[in-house]
Amino acid sequence: MTTDQIITARDGAVGYITFNNPDRHNAMSLDMWRDGEAAIREFVEAGDVRVIVLTGAGEKAFVAGADISKFGKERDSKAAVDEYNVAVKTFQDTLTLVPIPTIAKIGGYAIGGGLAIALCCDIRIASDDSRFAVPAAKLGLGYAAAGIERLMQIVGPSFAMEIFYTARQFDASEALTMGLINRVVPRAELPTICDDYTRRISGNAPLTIRAVKTAVTENLKAPADRNLALCAEQVAACFASEDYKEGRTAFMEKRPPQFTGK
Repeated sequence: MTTDQIITARDGAVGYITFNNPDRHNAMSLDMWRDGEAAIREFVEAGDVRVIVLTGAGEKAFVAGADISKFGKERDSKAAVDEYNVAVKTFQDTLTLVPIPTIAKIGGYAIGGGLAIALCCDIRIASDDSRFAVPAAKLGLGYAAAGIERLMQIVGPSFAMEIFYTARQFDASEALTMGLINRVVPRAELPTICDDYTRRISGNAPLTIRAVKTAVTENLKAPADRNLALCAEQVAACFASEDYKEGRTAFMEKRPPQFTGK
């Protein structure tokens, strides 16, 4: 790691990534994008992490976009801007395609690039005081089609246009209605609810979850681009696994299964 603004931790089969820049509402710098991507890869390479949780330090924000205070140094030339954009895209692509389930644990602001990070996760659980926005239209920024695609996939074209056109902040209830987030919970219950999700996910069969995530990822592509052979291969791997035997045995014996991912 090159910065202490990305903190990683392990609790059994659960990996945690914390965006640690609370004085600036966890706004992202170039080093944070790079270290965040490295943290995801480290959890994958560990081989025994079954779910990754991303969250923000402090009580005010998940991530409130990019750290504008760093733009003078990190975006002071076309080459620097290109380098920054590559780091952002690499982080987002890595998070979206990681074969491990991911949860965005959102408390407070998820704005601009912070909302984009949450959208790259599989599941988004937010506190009832969270706020969401993409303020591009207030800044005159242009968004490439690829940058809008993920939002459209999750909330549909009409809500995506509302989010961009108005550039206003949406509260957690509105975000839930849009399908932008999976659940809204009282702030005090956010850690407990997220822990319940990680316990359930990490206790289930990893090969089954991998196959489902692959199928969802492929089905979001254009039909001609889908790798259905990979989907079928991963389904077959489930039925050929020791975990499949363990699941059936545990069911017959009326006990919790002990899955190994093999």
